Amino acid sequence: MRKPVVDYSKFRLSKIKEPQFKHLLYLLGWVGYFALYFLTENLIPYEKCYPVHCFLDDVIPFCEYFVIPYVGWYLLIVGSLIYFALYNPDNFKNMSKYIIVTQIVTMAIYIIFPNRQDLRPDVFVRDNVFTDVIKLLYSFDTNTNVCPSLHVAYSVGIASTWLREKSVSKWIKTIIVLFCFMVCISVAFVKQHSVVDIFAAIPVCILAEWITFWRKTNDRRMSNGTCISKDK
Repeated sequence: MRKPVVDYSKFRLSKIKEPQFKHLLYLLGWVGYFALYFLTENLIPYEKCYPVHCFLDDVIPFCEYFVIPYVGWYLLIVGSLIYFALYNPDNFKNMSKYIIVTQIVTMAIYIIFPNRQDLRPDVFVRDNVFTDVIKLLYSFDTNTNVCPSLHVAYSVGIASTWLREKSVSKWIKTIIVLFCFMVCISVAFVKQHSVVDIFAAIPVCILAEWITFWRKTNDRRMSNGTCISKDK
């Protein structure tokens, strides 16, 4: 078993600004997100939310089995953050930064353009454990503030971070990427999102990708180029 690169047994809140623990400050982004989410959910009337819909939503059938990757998404987030916190704090920061960017952008959209979906089935054709989970999901996860889809945006960010993780095999990366893909399409099959929400997440992901990874790479290349020029 690999040894964690950070000794969290020595962690105290008073030490959170120390270099070995400073990456944990990114968790504060979740506090801000949940605060904004609560405000948008409770202050914006349902009637003020624009219904999002396209013809593909009527073509894609409801399939309760897709609730497995949909709910598994929550475990994927937590599991990824724990792994990176233990073994690669840099990727913990990368994944957290990516998610925070998507949270800021999507929350701004939800406030400027309140939206909802009216795709949930009134009656379930089948009655099984998966439909029971979906009923529970519907009871606390509202059908407002859906476009762009955070399930999709987070999944792309998680997959992108894992693809840059050097400590795991290609097989593990492939499994994670495939699971993230299943999450992205599951949102339409469990009728939590319109297909529009999925595609609307793409520009959000591009922006988060640029801020988190591409800009850093370009800055590093420019820095290296400057150093080479000085050497000459």
